[in-house]
Amino acid sequence: MLLRWIRQQLGFDPPHQSDTRTVYIANRFPRHGHYVPQRFADNRIISSKYTVWNFVPKNLFEQFRRIANFYFLIIFLVQLMIDTPTSPVTSGLPLFFVITVTAIKQGYEDWLRHKADNEVNGAPVFVVRSGSLVQTRSKNIRVGDIVRVAKDETFPVDLVLLSSDRAEGTCHITTTSLDGETNLKTHYSVPETLVSQSVSRLEALHAVVECQQPDADLYRFVGRITVTQQEEEIVRPLGPENLLLRGARLKNTKEIFGVAVYTGMESKMALNYKCKSQKRSAVEKSMNTFLLIYLGILLFEAILSTILKYAWQAENKWDEPFYNQQTEQERNSSQILKFISDFLAFLVLYNFIIPISLYVTVEMQKFLGSFFIGWDLDLYHEESDQMAQVNTSDLNEELGQVEYVFTDKTGTLTENEMLFRECSINGIKYQEINGKLIHEGMTDDSPDGSVPPLSREKLLFLKAVSLCHTVQISYEQPGDGPGNPFSHANGFSSQMEYYASSPDEKALVEATKRYKLLHVLEFDATRRRMSVILQTPSGEKVLFTKGAESAILPFTKSGEIDKTRVHVDEFALKGLRTLVVACRHFNVEEYEEVDRRLHEARAALQQREERLAEVFSFIEKDLELLGATGVEDKLQEKVQETIESLRLAGIKVWVLTGDKHETAVSVSLSCGHFHRTMNILELVQQKSDNECAEQLRQLARRIREDHVIQHGLVVDGASLSLALRGHEKLFMEVCKNCSAVLCCRMAPLQKAKVVRLLKTSPEKPITLAIGDGANDVSMIQEAHVGIGIMGKEGRQAVRNSDYAIARFRFLSKLLLVHGHFYYIRIATLVQYFFYKNVCFITPQFLYQFFCLFSQQTLYDSVYLTLYNICFTSLPILVYSLFEQQVHPHMLQSKPVLYRDISKNSLLSFKTFLYWTLLGFCHAFVFFFGSYILMGEDTSLMGNGQMFGNWTFGTLVFTVMVITVTLKLALETHFWTWMNHFVTWGSIAFYFIFSLFYGGIIWPFLHTQDMYFVFVQLLSSGSAWFAIIIILIACLFPDIIKKVIYRHLQPTSTQKSQLIETNYQGIGCVDSMCCYSEGENGCARLGRMVAQVMGRCDPAYANRSWSDSDPFYSNDRSILTLAPMEAAHC
Repeated sequence: MLLRWIRQQLGFDPPHQSDTRTVYIANRFPRHGHYVPQRFADNRIISSKYTVWNFVPKNLFEQFRRIANFYFLIIFLVQLMIDTPTSPVTSGLPLFFVITVTAIKQGYEDWLRHKADNEVNGAPVFVVRSGSLVQTRSKNIRVGDIVRVAKDETFPVDLVLLSSDRAEGTCHITTTSLDGETNLKTHYSVPETLVSQSVSRLEALHAVVECQQPDADLYRFVGRITVTQQEEEIVRPLGPENLLLRGARLKNTKEIFGVAVYTGMESKMALNYKCKSQKRSAVEKSMNTFLLIYLGILLFEAILSTILKYAWQAENKWDEPFYNQQTEQERNSSQILKFISDFLAFLVLYNFIIPISLYVTVEMQKFLGSFFIGWDLDLYHEESDQMAQVNTSDLNEELGQVEYVFTDKTGTLTENEMLFRECSINGIKYQEINGKLIHEGMTDDSPDGSVPPLSREKLLFLKAVSLCHTVQISYEQPGDGPGNPFSHANGFSSQMEYYASSPDEKALVEATKRYKLLHVLEFDATRRRMSVILQTPSGEKVLFTKGAESAILPFTKSGEIDKTRVHVDEFALKGLRTLVVACRHFNVEEYEEVDRRLHEARAALQQREERLAEVFSFIEKDLELLGATGVEDKLQEKVQETIESLRLAGIKVWVLTGDKHETAVSVSLSCGHFHRTMNILELVQQKSDNECAEQLRQLARRIREDHVIQHGLVVDGASLSLALRGHEKLFMEVCKNCSAVLCCRMAPLQKAKVVRLLKTSPEKPITLAIGDGANDVSMIQEAHVGIGIMGKEGRQAVRNSDYAIARFRFLSKLLLVHGHFYYIRIATLVQYFFYKNVCFITPQFLYQFFCLFSQQTLYDSVYLTLYNICFTSLPILVYSLFEQQVHPHMLQSKPVLYRDISKNSLLSFKTFLYWTLLGFCHAFVFFFGSYILMGEDTSLMGNGQMFGNWTFGTLVFTVMVITVTLKLALETHFWTWMNHFVTWGSIAFYFIFSLFYGGIIWPFLHTQDMYFVFVQLLSSGSAWFAIIIILIACLFPDIIKKVIYRHLQPTSTQKSQLIETNYQGIGCVDSMCCYSEGENGCARLGRMVAQVMGRCDPAYANRSWSDSDPFYSNDRSILTLAPMEAAHC
């Protein structure tokens, strides 16, 4: 038991001893002495990451896997072990702060998971024990227990259904929380147990369930139940239709009894708790690269300083000056150890070039910034009352780097609301008009109430459409009393609600309004069809089957095959979803063989799926073609405008759908994915590798010859499989040269393969996948950014996505506005952090040349500790939350601005080099400006005293804090009251803190080096003059450079900042008319500088938009805390 407990704590499951498990119902084990009961998991669900015992070590281990945290830990340990120039507190305190903040955040999130687990594990349930129904907690259920579940309750374990309150032993469930499907599913109990509808009968039940070991596949269950009745053993097969999954909900059934077979973390729901692969953004990868470069700079500075120290000390007068005599031990110590010790001391001295607080600031920026998506009213869908949802904040900036969008069609581009429109019966086309089937070309002119007689073919077709489905009916009787015996006459009610696994089925059944169901041949992606075997009132056995035309027509032997094929193509060209319907009649001998083979295949414990597939193929042949249906699926609102804006932004859109070729092309044309002027290339119906390769070469040749024309490519699933088998390079070359790509007849895994193929191509483009159904999950998880649509196919896509939106049209604002803002904010944040740390530590390096590389620190230890934590942290955090270079409306109306930030342009090596060199230049100006202005013989204090070492260091530090804060102010284009507060507040806080810190003798400090230093510095007029001169010397060239570049080489973003005046009251130029007549010239000059710098003051900018504005009128974004002025100039 101890070993098992240890294994559970470490996260390992005990190994199963066999391929199957044996479950004794009600835990009635055999009485012979040789039986050893199998051990099963308890019913506790554990989604938490930590426990009280392992939180500290596990969390610390995970945090110190980060290179920056581990680096600072090493530095801290070095400071503890050897004599270093700075106190261990300077490294230990920031490290402790970062580790503590992260641990609190992760601990709180895990506490919420524990809380949710306790609610689930402590839920009350009823089980049959010792002949009575007892209440217990969910976590106490054991494998073999008989559990009772009532209507609308959730199943607490995976149960094999034993009985229900229905005479036929069936029940209805919904699995929305598992697979996203909203339809009602029917589950069955075996005939021998369905009569056990009371506790006393269940107590008398003697049965054993044998089944496979736990498996994550929700749709696969292989087992059998052996029921002992009157000393006779009856064996029945068990399949997915007998298993009630944990997390599903009981519907339209008063109560059921079932036996627990999989519990706790072995239930199928828990096995599907898939840890999604950690997606890392391009910015994070760049950040790690920059970190390694700065680590190299640090090592270079430390090694150079160590070498120069020993070169300098080669002269005797510097090696051992009279005021610093060496001890005997120091003279005899190893030179190698001394070199290593000095190297480590310099490493500690310069270690602040690595920004430890960068990680925690980035994490806070992503976490806080993600709320803006949920708060954006433009992403709120009023009809469904759904707002945008952020499932991970780690990829916010990746929304601004998307190059390819992969989208599903049904439910994503369309509404997934099916309406029956047309059908083909025995080669004749009919249209639906006012609820009647009318021959094509005729009108509904029959008198009311007269119904023309139905031919045999029509009758069979309508029976097939009405009966070949999995639709369930829910009866609602708000006005019916118990005494109304006719409310369900003939199986119909005045208020019936249909539940279907497919919206197509629901539409067809609602268009037509009785037979004994014998067998259901379930739909699967390989066969691409589903069938039912029914018994007619006359006793005849009939198979009705439906599916894609490619899955039905090859197996038909009679009927109007050619005409129906033409009609199917015509339906598809109209953009209708098509299904082909066929039937087969069985005589008595044929049905007996079919029934026997189906029972044998379903009772098999080994290779059940293969045997069932073989039997299905045997049954679904020699079909009689009845006809085809055409169902319309409307396009969503503003799909065409959204696709066009994405194209203008430089984003290529690929549509991946399971629909047939003609339907998909028709919808692509109607939604603007394909243009009418576009040259449509096709790679379809390829039969062999050679044929596929030759076709690809021809397509590549055509693209090269007609390079002026835009091309669109259509690929089907079969041809795609051949193209990916050995011609990936050629296929990608063709695809990348096409403006739009449409992949039809795609299986879910093929969608993921296409995304992976493009994602791993040499250019490594950033991909985004968007879909609404469970079949889109693999594609969503594969792409760099996955977006789920809150549609009608459940929530599985939403739960597995990084972001979720209610409609496809919201994708435009999510990328063009939010993506743009997130990227420019975090790109500036990362580079500014490195810049301010170069400014911080380079003067320390330069100072060593003036103190004989004695490792004397330039700054006081308190300043070293608080520089990144207090003095310079808040302005960049607020900037990274609220910065807007261009107004959101401009970003949406001019999608081309998205191209300015594509391909990680703001974090390119050139930009990184600029910020780094700027940091070094400013650091040189800080140090040498202070050194020259002070001079060696200049008396700067009122009493004639010279400045000391700490005063010089404090002057450099003061100039540095002011300069790096004002540098960020120059980069800020959008000022809110919070920007003003933290910018000027940080500078004021530095001065107030320094006066307070230097004005008191602190008893707990070993030395009082800074006592009265800052007061003396500020009392010197020369020091104030030096601060002003150095500030101008640092920032004025930067302003000049910005002005020149803005006028000579303006970017599209900079041009749009001036063009904003074309929109009513947006820009700063327009706001220049909004000042009083008595305003002085300085204010006008200030506004002109703001115009040149491209900066907007929201107090003057009018944010009211007219309804005639393009694309997104009524912009209700709340991305800023800025005041909004309603008055016009």
